[in-house]
Amino acid sequence: MSDKRERTGGASGNGQQEQGPFRTYEEARDWITGLSAFGIRPGLERITRLLERFDRPDRRLRFIHVAGTNGKGSVCAYLTSVLRAAGYDVGTFTSPYLTRFTDRIRYNGEDIPDDVLVRLANEVKPHVDELASSELGSPTMFEVTTLIAILYFAKVVYPDYVVWETGLGGRLDVTNIVVPVVSVITNIGHDHMDVLGGTLESIAAEKAGIIKNGVPVVSAAKQPEAVRIIGETAAARKSTLYLMGRDFRETPLGTGDGTQRFRFEGPFRAIEPLEIAMIGAHQRENAAVAVMTLEVLRQYYALYLEEGVLEEGLRKARWPGRLEIVRQEPRVLLDGAHNPEGMAALAGALRDHFRWRRLHLMIGALANKNHLDMLRHILPMADSLIVTEPDFRKKLDAEELARIAAAVPGCPADAAVEPDWRRALDMLIGRTGPEDLAVVSGSLYLIADVRSSLLHDRDNEKGW
Repeated sequence: MSDKRERTGGASGNGQQEQGPFRTYEEARDWITGLSAFGIRPGLERITRLLERFDRPDRRLRFIHVAGTNGKGSVCAYLTSVLRAAGYDVGTFTSPYLTRFTDRIRYNGEDIPDDVLVRLANEVKPHVDELASSELGSPTMFEVTTLIAILYFAKVVYPDYVVWETGLGGRLDVTNIVVPVVSVITNIGHDHMDVLGGTLESIAAEKAGIIKNGVPVVSAAKQPEAVRIIGETAAARKSTLYLMGRDFRETPLGTGDGTQRFRFEGPFRAIEPLEIAMIGAHQRENAAVAVMTLEVLRQYYALYLEEGVLEEGLRKARWPGRLEIVRQEPRVLLDGAHNPEGMAALAGALRDHFRWRRLHLMIGALANKNHLDMLRHILPMADSLIVTEPDFRKKLDAEELARIAAAVPGCPADAAVEPDWRRALDMLIGRTGPEDLAVVSGSLYLIADVRSSLLHDRDNEKGW
């Protein structure tokens, strides 16, 4: 693997300090995350203005743009792992982060170094301040983070490919400022409806907004109304659409010890067996989407994958906080399902891959979710329930979530409300016997804290 990192000055292990308002990682991080006070403001005007000040560095990079309701992170993990196994240098931009702010900007599997983040924050702050005083107003946290990611990839490490995940939606998402070599829409589901619209058609239209003129697109959308919107958008932009179930498919071949195998069939070739270590039928679909995307890169851009590299990369891919067993005695499984489709996938994976005497569920959610439809998939499977709250400003009160849960048919009679997630976790561990299974779900913000606690990770920062 080549190392094309720019040799940078500034803060480093030798004790030198950056020139500018920020001298430490904590100062730079706090400034960026403090911009979350400006909320989510869809639109590309501010990021366009900022990138123009740096001579549009995004145009020097090859992006794989990934949107969708669920599965974006897993698809990004598969793509990153295979491309790295093939010898390519890969930048990866994802959100939210589970441990540290730097997790969301990675190069060849490593976080952006603290000193580089400080230097780039100092570089962009004057431009952010100037824009804040204009008619456009202050850039948001996500806009500044996106800018820093582009600058890091374009001016510091120079990856061969950037795996580029949308933040929210697609059409007006800040990440849509780039023109990728291939676009990916994993699926369409009911999430962020307060921002993206209340119907599958409106959500699909927002996701399809990442499709660019002449750029091929891969999708696993299933609902007829979503498929129609994506197909019409691709046709209008003269982009070839590769649709799961029509142009490519996966067929399960069995499971092993924590693995599952499948056959991939696409328009260019069939490949079997392929093996992944992430469980659940939805992960086979995510892996198939990644394989189809790589097949497009092989056909359109001469991506080179030696024999066995695809298999190796898929097998090594991991995505923390998604159907992840983080403790064995007692067994504790974490999954960041936070919408109806995600919770249905969790329920299906539990039925297919796990056995238990009693299943104990701990759940906390944000306020802007479809709670009733989300809970109806999982509550009937649980023998006991603990309702808690994520440590996040947009949380739903535990009492309110418990009230909604009580109205779901099959809600366990053994239900408790504990707003403090730490005490709730202690309750969960205490009631989980040797043959039982404890499941924590409902919000990635809750997953981040619980995961850090159980793994004794003192670096946890957690955030969007």
